[in-house]
Amino acid sequence: MTPEAIILRFSDPGVILELAGGKGANLARLSQAGLTVPPGFLITTSAYHSYCAENGLAERITAALRRLNVTDPQALELASEAIRAAFAGGKMPPEVREQVLAAWTELGAGACAVRSSATAEDLPGISFAGQQDTYLNIRGVEALLEAVVRCWGSLWTARAIGYRAHQGIPTDGLGLAVVVQRMVESEVSGVLFTANPLSGLRGEVVIDAAFGLGE
Repeated sequence: MTPEAIILRFSDPGVILELAGGKGANLARLSQAGLTVPPGFLITTSAYHSYCAENGLAERITAALRRLNVTDPQALELASEAIRAAFAGGKMPPEVREQVLAAWTELGAGACAVRSSATAEDLPGISFAGQQDTYLNIRGVEALLEAVVRCWGSLWTARAIGYRAHQGIPTDGLGLAVVVQRMVESEVSGVLFTANPLSGLRGEVVIDAAFGLGE
């Protein structure tokens, strides 16, 4: 495995935060520990950086954030819209497209979940829960590729930009990996918190769930 790796599997013992993001790295750990994790693969941060380079996005991000008042919600929204529009209008590098589609075909080319996995998430004392996007029940080639790009763009939601500024997290070097997993046809979906998110008590486990896919 090299820093230029585009695709990684959950079974790869070399999966690291810098390539797989927080969610991807943790899913790989769970899978390697023998827990039941729906099969899938990781589109690494190298693919994100390749997409940005292909479309000159670094300059456009810098321009949108220049002199941004991060305490102004409207200014944050406008900056986010400009950046995400730039991502949506980009062209995926052929090598990235080919490797993503090859991995998806190997997975069975069926319905999948496409999940954001940022390098600056799930860190000690910092939580980006819900600030980047996830897309469920994605079907077909173009829908898959569009969901991947939308995940990349969601690194720049207004909430995420403001939260990083509040936490003093620099934007230089930020990256976002994408987790693609075979879709589970669930009757009930949710999140299990290993500490009570309202009280902070670590002796309590809380499950927040809903019927269906969890949307």
